[in-house]
Amino acid sequence: MQHKYREALDGLQHNTQPVYGTTEPVLIEGGYYNGIWLECGPLEALIYGRYAPEVALASHRIFFRNQRQDGYIPCTLLADRMLTGQIQSVVPIAATALETALLTGDEGFLEEAYAACSRWDQWLAANRDSRGVSLTEAFCEYDTGHDNSPRFAGLPKQCPDARPELCPDAAGLPYLAPDLSATLYGGRVALSTIADRLNRRAESEEWAAKAEHTRRSLMAYCFDPEEMMFYDLTRDNRWLRIRGDVLTRVLGERVVEQSLFEHIFERHIANPDSYWTPYPLPSIAIDDPRFDHHLPENSWGGPSQALTALRAPRWLEHYRKPSHLAHLMKQWLSALTASSDFKQQLNPWTGVFIASSNHQYSPAMCIVIDFVRRLYGVAREQDRVYWSHAPNREGVTRYYAEQIGGCGLAELDYHAERGSSLRLDGAELLRVTGTCRIVTDVQGRPLAVQSFSLHDESITIVYPDGREQRWRLAANEERALTD
Repeated sequence: MQHKYREALDGLQHNTQPVYGTTEPVLIEGGYYNGIWLECGPLEALIYGRYAPEVALASHRIFFRNQRQDGYIPCTLLADRMLTGQIQSVVPIAATALETALLTGDEGFLEEAYAACSRWDQWLAANRDSRGVSLTEAFCEYDTGHDNSPRFAGLPKQCPDARPELCPDAAGLPYLAPDLSATLYGGRVALSTIADRLNRRAESEEWAAKAEHTRRSLMAYCFDPEEMMFYDLTRDNRWLRIRGDVLTRVLGERVVEQSLFEHIFERHIANPDSYWTPYPLPSIAIDDPRFDHHLPENSWGGPSQALTALRAPRWLEHYRKPSHLAHLMKQWLSALTASSDFKQQLNPWTGVFIASSNHQYSPAMCIVIDFVRRLYGVAREQDRVYWSHAPNREGVTRYYAEQIGGCGLAELDYHAERGSSLRLDGAELLRVTGTCRIVTDVQGRPLAVQSFSLHDESITIVYPDGREQRWRLAANEERALTD
């Protein structure tokens, strides 16, 4: 694990390179993707930003500084040119920009991001909402980054003349796209938060109202309540009934409320005959007739994709499914440590990476550094600190330490027989046995214990004064820790 972690950091450093329009190094996608994509580059740079904050900032600014006068943000910047044939937006850049500003403490960057992302939202509203319903339309295959997916079978890959405001004259297009619309929603939520932090209260309220309008429209036009599924709505108002990772992208922006999520989760995501394969999550549900069992290279038609796994914490944490997230992370780390390289996609049953799939792939490297931290280390998220006690092999000892801003040196010392010791700036907070995750505030005060296993687990917590607490936790269960 340590070796793979070091390999990932070295690979990310190697993939930090200048591209068109800048001399500042940015995090490129890697392998035969010699550039940075709006779809994924900002999120990857944010994750790598814990080691290289300047790269996280530069990997956002490269898009802002190449933004057109009309507000369009280029979809891709290669080493020698800029591409404009689609929008290719998945995780909203406004959301990753907000998190990057919080990570780096750069308030000036917030102003820059707010101006650019506001203009980007205006471009989308003017050019990708021909029905006037506050959603975003897909014009081509590359708009959503779904290369070789049955979702766009037989349709153009790019917009005519590389002009993203032009919709090809092709059957069914434009689609009212659930994932692109969820990205619009998530961007507006982020813009509302940014405006509030910039003391622009009225604008914050306007963005919140726009976001809610988009959310309601998304549920009205693209959600089938009987099948509990989100579908593209074609030009002639037919749902394109393909069950793919569009669902997880919508969940990634937290569009649905918790009660509805539980129904969707049990019916689809946690279903081993649909999305919850041994190595989650396939790009097309395995019980969908369009699933491609050949598992070809660069295909969103079946294989489990590293990008989908990398985005999973954004929604599994929000919807309080830590046990399922822990399982997904373990499976992907297991597959990556068994592989000699960092590749793009794997077989959802065996965990074997597709032999010809892209290598030295930054998202796979980001999985290693992010999942190790979340699964075996200490992670701060806003005003909470998460201490993960997740044994990986019998008899293994493990030590993790990280200097956490506002907290101090956080140390998690695991021994197979004695369990874990949690220390903050040298002072022991707790000793823990059993697979779980402890939640504290930034001062180290224990707040909760969470299940981190899909099976029932016996948990023991020992305080510095010798007091003990014991529980039996079911999957995803959380218990408050009180004085």
